[in-house]
Amino acid sequence: MDFEVALKKIEQICNKETKECLNEVVEFLQKNFLHYSWVGIYVVEGEMLNLGPWSGPEETEHVTIPIGDGVCGAAAATGKTEIVDNVHEDDRYLACFLSTVSEIVVPIKDKTGKVLGEIDIDSDVVAAFKTEDKHFLERVADMLAPHIGLLA
Repeated sequence: MDFEVALKKIEQICNKETKECLNEVVEFLQKNFLHYSWVGIYVVEGEMLNLGPWSGPEETEHVTIPIGDGVCGAAAATGKTEIVDNVHEDDRYLACFLSTVSEIVVPIKDKTGKVLGEIDIDSDVVAAFKTEDKHFLERVADMLAPHIGLLA
């Protein structure tokens, strides 16, 4: 799917003032981008990341991740997008699924830059995530930011 078309559809989904926006967006991303094999949103609660809505073949065993641990924890600690082309070559990777080969983690921040949560996407393809995915998902994260508080 074209990123600009996807952004318009996600914007329509996010126009709803409900936590269902987050569920619908993870499902939309996972179903419409073939190289997104698992999509989840983690929410910052204190010093932990807690798994919120997700879409994929099965739930990850990592439903809680300390900030600073793994690729997800690193993105939450720095507030910067992390792209891992091959998770088997990154010591930070917390193994979730045998099929996962690459990962992108995009922080969801408020207007002040505070990390509220993150989008975590796994792929079964080596080096699946390109610069275009990064820019697209950072725009999606901006749309999701107002909805993160609705999960509490």
